[in-house]
Amino acid sequence: MAKTVHNGANCGIPLRNQSLSLSRHVSRSLSFLPKTRPGKQSNTFAVKASQADFPVDPSISPRVNAVKPSKTVAISDLATSLVQAGVPVIRLAAGEPDFDTPAPIAEAGINAIREGYTRYTPNAGTMELRQAICRKLKEENGITYTPDQVVVSNGAKQSLAQAVLAVCSPGDEVIIPAPFWVSYPEMARLADATPVILPTSISDNFLLDPKLLESKITERSRLLILCSPSNPTGSVYPKELLEKIAQIVAKHPRLLVLSDEIYEHIIYAPTTHTSFASLPGMWDRTLTVNGFSKAFAMTGWRLGYIAGPKHFVAACGKIQSQFTSGASSIAQKAAVAALGLGYAGGEAVSTMVKAFRERRDFLVKSFREIDGVKISEPQGAFYLFIDFSFYYGREAEGFGKIEDSESLCRYLLDVGQVALVPGSAFGDDTCIRISYAESLTTLQAAVERIKKALIPLSSAALV
Repeated sequence: MAKTVHNGANCGIPLRNQSLSLSRHVSRSLSFLPKTRPGKQSNTFAVKASQADFPVDPSISPRVNAVKPSKTVAISDLATSLVQAGVPVIRLAAGEPDFDTPAPIAEAGINAIREGYTRYTPNAGTMELRQAICRKLKEENGITYTPDQVVVSNGAKQSLAQAVLAVCSPGDEVIIPAPFWVSYPEMARLADATPVILPTSISDNFLLDPKLLESKITERSRLLILCSPSNPTGSVYPKELLEKIAQIVAKHPRLLVLSDEIYEHIIYAPTTHTSFASLPGMWDRTLTVNGFSKAFAMTGWRLGYIAGPKHFVAACGKIQSQFTSGASSIAQKAAVAALGLGYAGGEAVSTMVKAFRERRDFLVKSFREIDGVKISEPQGAFYLFIDFSFYYGREAEGFGKIEDSESLCRYLLDVGQVALVPGSAFGDDTCIRISYAESLTTLQAAVERIKKALIPLSSAALV
């Protein structure tokens, strides 16, 4: 059953006044931090001069300095802090299902605790779970692996990061179609590789043009990252298009494919999912990443996995052995139960997908009623990636000029009190990402707030 999210009422206080009041509240809440001037150290943390014979070097690794913080995490955290401060913000920023973990999965985790299954597991994951993953991949995806070709990690994000670190050398290029999940380019940078961003168009449903891909491949190209169904667009790559991409990949011996399939079960018929590794000649050069967070509503359990050729997967396991070691024993027991629910998650997952589809249909219809908005109807996942660039360049009274997706998101948070993610975070500044992993009632309220906030912008002159 979906959790009911209470966003509160305005209590007669105008939304904008609440935002201003909140700003003062946040300022007060941060007042305990030491005040420092550039180049000066706060006395709160300073060592007495008689003890400090040598200054502390505050520098951070250049590799880390090159990494940008996640805007989705930052906005989600901000929205949560606003709600905790009493501001009725509707949070549509996080990519997290609003459903509880299905009962059989939760019970398996509880039983694991009760039965004392709380110790370390093998680094790559329990044999029981890796065997279950192999059965799932063969039956549902048409790809065959053995347990030593699978590594279970603390979430699909860890699996992805380890894959990039395992196969990329300094100076390699990682090809990433945009819009992209925010972490892909940063993972490449952490590996001292160069992200090469290939733009797509909303008129093409944000799908990669094979001709563009072919024109951008160089001798330094090492990895192509594909995400289908896509975060942030909800686009799904049809098999015919993947086959064309595979034909191009096959011409380049160094080029591998990292296939992020975490949303594979959140897909709307008649659209179907195709695993890239199932295509002719692609098994040897594909690393398939999946997990349990999205389809099974297990975000907090933190469990994902990678499957691929043994030498690549073993390299991922080597990194994991020095970073985190094995994933949670309790979560792994729960994951075995998840994979035992039936094909594609059985009724538990199909019920959630039905709700996601209803919400998608409502939002698509609602936003198509707004002047200037462009939409590519998503075929999977639980996101809308909407082109709001019609409103850029307009002056909002009391706020200022709407210049880009970031300023429009600030405006909608300030005036409409709806938290969304700017498209610039995903490599396309014309759009804004809206997560519909919330109840239909909450989404209806959010649409009304957004429409109301956009009314003055519609009539505002371009500046």
